[in-house]
Amino acid sequence: MSDLAQENTIHRYQNGNLTPTGDLLVREVPLTIFLNDSELATLVCSPGAYKELATGFLLTEGLIQTADDIAEITLREDEGLLWVQTDRPVPQVENFLRRQLASCCGKGRSGLYFVNDAAQLQPVNSPARFTAGDILAAARQLEENARLFRTTGGVHSAALAAGGRLLVMYEDIGRHNAVDKVLGHCLWQRLPVQDKALVLSGRVSSEILIKAVRAGLPAVVSRSAPTALTVELARDLNICLIGFARGERFNVYSGRERVVL
Repeated sequence: MSDLAQENTIHRYQNGNLTPTGDLLVREVPLTIFLNDSELATLVCSPGAYKELATGFLLTEGLIQTADDIAEITLREDEGLLWVQTDRPVPQVENFLRRQLASCCGKGRSGLYFVNDAAQLQPVNSPARFTAGDILAAARQLEENARLFRTTGGVHSAALAAGGRLLVMYEDIGRHNAVDKVLGHCLWQRLPVQDKALVLSGRVSSEILIKAVRAGLPAVVSRSAPTALTVELARDLNICLIGFARGERFNVYSGRERVVL
């Protein structure tokens, strides 16, 4: 954990007094990603798992589909630079990260999409179902394993779960980064996700949901809340969306048929 957080001296106010004390602060570093020699994006992230972060980012933004699309990865960690070479051209790079209002899944309702999402998102086709006990067990394990959050209070958590058990988990200063690291890990390990759930500590935004759809995940479970647009997208894209999974309760916003009591 020493590379993820650093000790600092602060002054803590309590009962009318300011007292010097030690405190652990999370570290953040920039990572600039180049795709086929073109600069694509700079992500500000927690140190480590750079290959997983970059490939998960490319996967969930629709720029690659499998690990086989990647010919080579080069990392200069001390400079915060990472190059990804693919075996095929990626024509959408020029429009990358522009947003537009696009018709949502052909239903005439506008939704906020990345340009490279607008024509490509399809409903997730999976028969997967999840028991209420497994959903709560996964959320509970996410909280128990969030060691960096407990010591710093400055990161988000994301994990992949099956049968109430976490298979892989990452903590990062960014919610999106934590998800990308999980899905990048799955990509490299060729771990199927079509029958598993993405478990999160923070708010579920529409962009997080789109990442899950890109990866083919049938369920997203969070200890926090989704946005209204996220719920609309989840219903259109056949995602089981669960929020406020804490203790012995949770809310089902979409995909009630996937939840087994």
